[in-house]
Amino acid sequence: MTKFERFDDSNAPAESLPLIEKSKKAFGRLPGLHSVMAGSPPLLDGYQTLHRLFAEETAFDADEKTVVWQTINVYHECHYCVPAHTGIAKMMGVSDEISDALRDETPLPSDKLEALRLFTLAMLETRGNPSEDAFEAFYAAGYGERQVLDIILGLAQKVMSNYTNHVAHTPVDAPMQKFSWTPKAQR
Repeated sequence: MTKFERFDDSNAPAESLPLIEKSKKAFGRLPGLHSVMAGSPPLLDGYQTLHRLFAEETAFDADEKTVVWQTINVYHECHYCVPAHTGIAKMMGVSDEISDALRDETPLPSDKLEALRLFTLAMLETRGNPSEDAFEAFYAAGYGERQVLDIILGLAQKVMSNYTNHVAHTPVDAPMQKFSWTPKAQR
């Protein structure tokens, strides 16, 4: 099995050092995902930038951001990101009911959030070619073109993290291990 190196202040490429510091400042520690990504400074920089844009500048509230992130994480069966975003959701004040439904792939507690989950899945399953019916249902739930484009931003961010974790087999960080998760198909 290929083993990807994990980087920190002592062994990272020079270009990654300010990015590592940025991660430590944001999270109070260096997340395992970021320590792997530091092997490619442009990947870590791109990921941090997309994360900031999605988290701070999209039209979504905390519940909706969690729906987009976790729908993608669960679809990609990311062993690292599902627990991480469960913890992040708790910090953002998202209810356990929403987090549990996303992790268990069961309907969400509101029709609007469920429409967001279903449209995000449609984007994943069709590789960005959802049907007209999918668009109509999404728009009928109160979303618009801005949210379609914001989902694409979330997809770009999560592909970077989910795929990195898959190839690197990134261990789940200690603070997030209590939220460990097994894909539905493996339960």
